[in-house]
Amino acid sequence: MGVINIISLISALGIAIGCAALVIILSVYNGFDSIVVQLDKSHTADIQITPVSGKSFSLSSAGFDELKNDGAVRAFCRVVQENVFLQYDRNHGIAVARGVDSIYQEVTSLKERIVEGEFSLNFGEVPQVVVGRGLASSMGIRTAFLTPLEVYFPSRTRDVDLLNPASSLRQAKVFPSGIFSIDQEFDSRYIFLPVGSLRQLLEYDENEVSSVELFLVPEALSSEGIATSRISRHIKTLVGEDFVVKDRRQQNPMLYKLLLYEKIAIYLILLFVIIIVSFNIFSSLSLLIIEKGEDIRILRAMGTDSRTVSKVFVHEGWFISLIGIVAGVVAGLAVCIAQQKFGFVKMPGNFIVTAYPVVIKWTDIVLTAVLVGGIGYAAALLSKKFASAEI
Repeated sequence: MGVINIISLISALGIAIGCAALVIILSVYNGFDSIVVQLDKSHTADIQITPVSGKSFSLSSAGFDELKNDGAVRAFCRVVQENVFLQYDRNHGIAVARGVDSIYQEVTSLKERIVEGEFSLNFGEVPQVVVGRGLASSMGIRTAFLTPLEVYFPSRTRDVDLLNPASSLRQAKVFPSGIFSIDQEFDSRYIFLPVGSLRQLLEYDENEVSSVELFLVPEALSSEGIATSRISRHIKTLVGEDFVVKDRRQQNPMLYKLLLYEKIAIYLILLFVIIIVSFNIFSSLSLLIIEKGEDIRILRAMGTDSRTVSKVFVHEGWFISLIGIVAGVVAGLAVCIAQQKFGFVKMPGNFIVTAYPVVIKWTDIVLTAVLVGGIGYAAALLSKKFASAEI
């Protein structure tokens, strides 16, 4: 095997390894992406409706009555949310309290994220609370039905007594029934309690809420599990201009932007490596042009124009790229499918999955093949100028 053939083989092998790495890394990233999205879906509704101004609003509007009976709405949940002060035994903390109804308990998958106790907000007539693991750890909260969690909030009707400021605070006692774990930030901030208990603490009337959260039927969702724009516009028309309608992506825009930007960064880094590897194609073609100088002159003497001769080397260079792309994509898919079925690469530490998650998206495969093929073709075109100079 000649030196030129070895260089060509190295070029094809480098492109194959680069393509395989792109397919594997992007698929693993898609796997982590899907886990993060599933965790977000466990407590985030498909649609959230909040007032344009103020912290609360009344559900007396006719638009909300119509929305409850809309065929696209699977569940209509009333939610009250506010920052509160907590006391458990002798420990204190600040939390975001979410008052939810029984429908919310049924349609969300929060009960699957319980690490201690159960997701229960009522024990007969006794109100209960479910606490994030980070908050429970910092305050020493346990699910034994002994010590209540005391929740405080300033009264909206009482005047502040400077001699006794505590007299202006309203108090609610709820008993911890469960501890959930979703992600570190969420676990350290949120608690869930009955919507009636939080309404009473905040001095809201029976029809007053902070937000309405809708869970839609599968037909109203896109392939990514996000409410379609048509449904969002329809809901916006029903509730009017005094309310903000947000889908799941709009409720947590930084999360989805971060996932997208990280994926783009990984893709560009690996693509840059492939660009460097592709310079081997130019090197091998340049050497091949020099080696075949005598054959080129014979073809020219037989009447072949320089453009046709140059195309021969361009096509050969692109053929090297195509061999590397096919081999790399096949190898990458084989590794991903094997990981999906057997999970032979395990996750270190105590994670929610035992093996590295893999989700294959054909859009990633096509994009990888097209862009790497374009890079290989561009590298082959560089040799065309060299060939033209030699011819």
